[in-house]
Amino acid sequence: MIVAAEQAGLEAVEVRELHKCARKAVDTNMLFIDNLFVSKEDLIGEEGKGFYYILHGLNPERILVAAECVGMGKRAIEKAVQYTKERVVFDRPIGMNQGIQFPLADAYAKLETAELMAYKAATLFDQGLPCGKEANIAKYMAAEAAAQATDRAMQAHGGYGYIKDYDVERYWREARLFRIAPISQEMVLNYIGEHVLGLPRSY
Repeated sequence: MIVAAEQAGLEAVEVRELHKCARKAVDTNMLFIDNLFVSKEDLIGEEGKGFYYILHGLNPERILVAAECVGMGKRAIEKAVQYTKERVVFDRPIGMNQGIQFPLADAYAKLETAELMAYKAATLFDQGLPCGKEANIAKYMAAEAAAQATDRAMQAHGGYGYIKDYDVERYWREARLFRIAPISQEMVLNYIGEHVLGLPRSY
């Protein structure tokens, strides 16, 4: 596509950057293609099969996103644990309080569970076996677990959690994306309902 766009003088391709609240390390863009001619020697794969090639990459993408969510969530919990051990109020670390400790422990347990599903999906994929169910569930559970973990890590920091110096606000913003992309939680539930449970298509 890049070769074809360069040959067309870039007139057929327009890229517009979108500015996000997080995920600054990666640009997000709108891409417009109008009357772009691609010669046969520049084709990748077989003409007309592009959509199916994309589908082939969806399961590993969901597995990778699940792993990213687990890592982000665990880092947020790690930061919260460190802070709640060091933050002393009324002569005791706030991490001794069940109201702070239990939400962090609950979030960590859910991250561990999501990680197991991600490993299961990755193992099936590596063995060349069907893994659509597992990849979708891994992404769904990991995105939920990361959102909860980062939110609870921010809560454990109190007002400091909202301050950029403590990093947890960034994890909180970053984790929110994964409940929307690369596939929304609702679309994952559509997949499970139809393809796993055998229910009628809901959309």
